[in-house]
Amino acid sequence: MTLQSLPRFISLEGGEGAGKSTVISLITNTLRELGESVVQTREPGGTPLAEEIRALLLDDHDEAPVSDVEVLLMFASRVQHVQKLILPSLKHGAWVVSDRFADASFAYQGHARGLDMHKLNVLNEEFVGVQPGLTLLLDVSVETGMSRVSKRGQLDRIEQEDLSFFETVREGYLARAAAEPNRIRIIDANQDEASVAAQVREIILDYAKDHLSE
Repeated sequence: MTLQSLPRFISLEGGEGAGKSTVISLITNTLRELGESVVQTREPGGTPLAEEIRALLLDDHDEAPVSDVEVLLMFASRVQHVQKLILPSLKHGAWVVSDRFADASFAYQGHARGLDMHKLNVLNEEFVGVQPGLTLLLDVSVETGMSRVSKRGQLDRIEQEDLSFFETVREGYLARAAAEPNRIRIIDANQDEASVAAQVREIILDYAKDHLSE
């Protein structure tokens, strides 16, 4: 099965501390400046039920989910997100900009947790069935990213993993980008905020110009 590419669906990916919160607001505002309707969302989460699953995944519990359960919960949240928010929003003519989507599962659960990539592909193709038309990958060194994260205070369950885990996540993301260069654009997030913003804005304006009528 081939994933359906949704041109007006943009995802933002990156490891911890890559600066996604700032950039997703920039993407949303850039599209709105063009007079477009935009729905900004996140994963895991995006709908009431998916947000409940997010809490199961990221909050500290007496019993942490094993890796297989973690990925199944991620995909359960994603399917709900797609069916209840992403597709309806696109049907009504809005753009959808999501902080993370399926690439995150391949980087975190596939590469870093070591889960079977074939199984992840089956979940993605059979249950999710769609992918963003454009994905921006904010690539930052693990040391820089985790230094930023440490300043936030309380870390969620996944943010508490060791540095080697996040190095593997980064490798996973870069492998995805190398395999799909037309969809996934790498942004050097080690740069200062203004340089990152300028690069992101240029990409979004150029991409939107080709898809405003779709």
